[in-house]
Amino acid sequence: MNVIAKSAKWVMLASGILTATMFYGLFAPQAALESMFGVSFEGVLQDIVIRSWSALIGLMGIVLISGFFSENIRRYSFAIAAFSKLVFVILVLSYGQQFLAVAWPAITIDVLVIMVASIYLLTPVSVAKSG
Repeated sequence: MNVIAKSAKWVMLASGILTATMFYGLFAPQAALESMFGVSFEGVLQDIVIRSWSALIGLMGIVLISGFFSENIRRYSFAIAAFSKLVFVILVLSYGQQFLAVAWPAITIDVLVIMVASIYLLTPVSVAKSG
């Protein structure tokens, strides 16, 4: 457990960078949707929703990166981002099983981040700060 607590901030940085790449959906919403789920869409509403979704996911990446750099907000950042990822995983597994063939890399990484975050957040602050 101590190894994970000491490595948590590096997990935050790596997953934060990967998560922040979803900002590209602001500029290419169709491409973002196709790369994540293998589907396309039509219409202004879908365009708005995908752009908004991409911005929110990208911001979660920034939250993770901020936690990497600031010990004062690390636990909070990890908790918020991990909860966001947990909601995504639950929704895809509950309602979007037809997308698993394409979305499995994101789901796998998100589950790993959730696991590391959970262990880190359950680690006493004194142990976590030594990392």
